[in-house]
Amino acid sequence: MLAEALHTLSDILLSGFLLFAAVYSHKEADETYMFGYGRAQNVAALVAATLFLSFTSFRLYEEAIPRVLWPVPTTYRDLSLGIGVLILSMLLASTPLISLLREEKRGAAAKAQLAELVNDELGLLAALVGIIFILNNQPIADPIASIIVASIIAFNAVRLFRQNASLLMGRSPGREFLDKVSAVAKSVDGVLDVHDARAEYVGPEIIQVQMHIIVQKGLAIEEAHRTSEEVRQRVMKALQCTFCIVHVGSEAHYQ
Repeated sequence: MLAEALHTLSDILLSGFLLFAAVYSHKEADETYMFGYGRAQNVAALVAATLFLSFTSFRLYEEAIPRVLWPVPTTYRDLSLGIGVLILSMLLASTPLISLLREEKRGAAAKAQLAELVNDELGLLAALVGIIFILNNQPIADPIASIIVASIIAFNAVRLFRQNASLLMGRSPGREFLDKVSAVAKSVDGVLDVHDARAEYVGPEIIQVQMHIIVQKGLAIEEAHRTSEEVRQRVMKALQCTFCIVHVGSEAHYQ
């Protein structure tokens, strides 16, 4: 119950922090952050992983592991009340969980919240099973349940850290996405080839694309601009990317 109490406390802090980040991330792009504030959600999830979740799991390990290695007699009270509280908590946690599962697209903050809600249910279930074992004269289940809850929190923290750290470093959508970028660009009349196609996430589901297109030598500036603009529009529409920068070069530049 203590493990779940700390888990719930971290949830309150985490939810408030991620909610603020989700709202803040919708600010329009400006001179300071020219690609918008979408990465604020990744920063928030990273902070949540390193501060809230990691600290909580460490404290639970510190409390539970010695009790497994060196058990001491413990008196338990109000276990029936504890079971009722855990079941009610599981029911309450299921409402936002179902709501998030129904969403087709989720930002980093929403994904972090979804993962935390799943872990909530697992942690509550572990605590509930632990109390049931205690009622059957198996007190060792108490610290074991606490270790399980701590492990769930720690796993979530590591997963959140890895996911969001890679996005903040400018992770690419992958080779398949870049191949589609090149294919769409080459479908435009006047584009002979595509070089240096690059893409990175600049926020939750927000992708920036850059490329060099090759056009015929001697092409008029106006026609080259029209071609690059058509490439930009097609790529943004076909691949749902928010930003697309197209550089134009002639055959002579790549010979």
